[in-house]
Amino acid sequence: MTSSVATLLAAGALAMVALAPSAVAQTPTTPPKTPLNTLNDLGAALRACWVPPPSDQARPGMQITVMFSFKRNGELFGQPRITFEAASATDDERLAYRTAVAEMLKRCSPLPFTEALGNAVAGRPFTMRFIDNRKLKEAGNLP
Repeated sequence: MTSSVATLLAAGALAMVALAPSAVAQTPTTPPKTPLNTLNDLGAALRACWVPPPSDQARPGMQITVMFSFKRNGELFGQPRITFEAASATDDERLAYRTAVAEMLKRCSPLPFTEALGNAVAGRPFTMRFIDNRKLKEAGNLP
């Protein structure tokens, strides 16, 4: 485990973009090989790397938000920070989601930014929000 991921888990710090139930990937993909040129490309690449915790560790409706920045070359800049977690979650559930977010960032980084996107996003904070709607959708609580 890299030191930034270990620090993230220990500090309880993470946050970024909301994921619709249909956008949650169940199996990880490899980071994109083609250069990312837009913010939509960036969001899609991160969503493709997201794998929620196993269902036995998941919490219906769990929300976690992570804030992070990138360098021009697509590497993470500084330490990601969790800015919100559902208050009703247990410590074990929070840890499972922190781990899933940390693994997503590790799996995707560095991202292949074009020069233009790298210049535009370098050092700027991004916030990504994850909402686990899997069990809610199964229970018929979502459309």
